[in-house]
Amino acid sequence: MTGPDHAADAIYGTPAMAPAREIVRKEHGDIKSGMILIDQLEAVISKGKDGYAWDAQGWYGGDIDRLWIKTEGESSFDESPTHAEAQALWNHALEPWWNFQTGIRQDFGTGPNRTYAVVGVQGLAPYWFEMGGALFLSNRGDVTARIEAEYDQRLTQKLILQPAIEFNLAAQDVPELGIGSGLSTAELELRLRYQFVPEFAPYVGVQYERAFGDTADFRRAQGEKAGGWNLLIGIRSWF
Repeated sequence: MTGPDHAADAIYGTPAMAPAREIVRKEHGDIKSGMILIDQLEAVISKGKDGYAWDAQGWYGGDIDRLWIKTEGESSFDESPTHAEAQALWNHALEPWWNFQTGIRQDFGTGPNRTYAVVGVQGLAPYWFEMGGALFLSNRGDVTARIEAEYDQRLTQKLILQPAIEFNLAAQDVPELGIGSGLSTAELELRLRYQFVPEFAPYVGVQYERAFGDTADFRRAQGEKAGGWNLLIGIRSWF
């Protein structure tokens, strides 16, 4: 059995109930909120040049649609950023665990800069693996892709071990960017952070990064190594 719509209006009156219905509507999906996550802000210590790197993202919007901003980059301490990128994305919830994302990406740095169209997904896989994948089409017609995954293993209430992996792929050689076709680079990382409060956690970690195929050849031609180990010291914060 169902009653009439807005039956409470007959008792409390429409002027009182209309604002109450608006509040309920906002509390069930129309609230706008946001977050900024500095996932990695770290010093990168290696046998070659020591440097720094960052990986951050933020969003603002409702439960279904949001504006999503991402940025990441790296450099040595005595140079301007050798590689940096920023993405502005429309984020649409496909289900409670997964989001569809599309927008633009702009690269910055010492080499040729590119602008890309972006399409991808980001979400939470079974067993609490955080995953993401994106396809990039540049203004020069280059097609590349990125796949990422990470997992937070809580050792204690405050001590968290986070393994992470990233693969970068390309559909063609892009010599001016030092990118070869196929699997171009892979990164394996392990960070141990201590969460003083949920919003702030310093960490230490290690990273193994490796180039493959023509990407490795491009690096060697520039007098660089194809891969190696790095020590990481940084902070994770959000607000």
